[in-house]
Amino acid sequence: YGKNTIKFLRLCREGKKHFVKEVEVCIHLRLTSAHEYLDGNNSFVIPTDTMKNTVLALAKTNGIPTLEQFAIDICKHFMTFCQVAYVKTYIQEVPWQRLHENGVPHVHSFICVPDGIRFCEAEQCRNGPLVVFAGIKDLKLMKTTQSGFEGFYKDKYTTLPERNDRILCGELFCKWSYGECRDFDFDCIWNKIRECILEAFSGPPDCGEYSPSYQKTVNSIQMLVLSKVSQVQVIEVVLNNTFYNVVDMKNLGLTNDKEVLVPVETPYGSCACTLGRKKFLEA
Repeated sequence: YGKNTIKFLRLCREGKKHFVKEVEVCIHLRLTSAHEYLDGNNSFVIPTDTMKNTVLALAKTNGIPTLEQFAIDICKHFMTFCQVAYVKTYIQEVPWQRLHENGVPHVHSFICVPDGIRFCEAEQCRNGPLVVFAGIKDLKLMKTTQSGFEGFYKDKYTTLPERNDRILCGELFCKWSYGECRDFDFDCIWNKIRECILEAFSGPPDCGEYSPSYQKTVNSIQMLVLSKVSQVQVIEVVLNNTFYNVVDMKNLGLTNDKEVLVPVETPYGSCACTLGRKKFLEA
């Protein structure tokens, strides 16, 4: 049981310069007994209102140096209760970025840029390691060429034509595991993984890189992250695609050479894969 969507803004002031973290926190506990379910005995139950107050108090006393560290702080706090057998914390961040005017960063103004939402999870069982996950979701990506889909299986119901030049567009979800928690620079790693995602999706900036399928793009992202970020043990990627139809303009007396297209948002394809290091999966 637990408390969901605890939303708040943490403001940190360093003289005239301000820093903000707006987050949404969900926390769930499993107790060592089930008396509250079976017998109506609430003596072990930590009220969900107490959970909310604890999260707010920890934000005040500890601050939020990184999402991952704050999730770790919450887990460690609730594991001090003898009746708690398991705790899981989920945190996602509102993507506020410092406003720049003529290249100069503003001391106290921010803009919300929805270029992917950062989130993390931390979980711990009593007498077990504290495990940290992190990720990015709702990251919308598009490239207008260097993508195709050919040579696929066909039967009597297949109507999709083969394409060697199409728009590749999708909304990406990516989640990775650090394994057992260590003293990592979580901000640096998150930014590096985001850069890997963009690099693998797009290819070199001057020419791009051909993608034969959404599936291959997903695998390319995972392989690049695992090759460049040693702290990541397992990575899950889900890419939900948005298909674009070329508008037929013949009745308007116009030739449309893939210049005007209409998105088909539903139904949509979804490609998912989880990839991990062999030594970690075997363990």
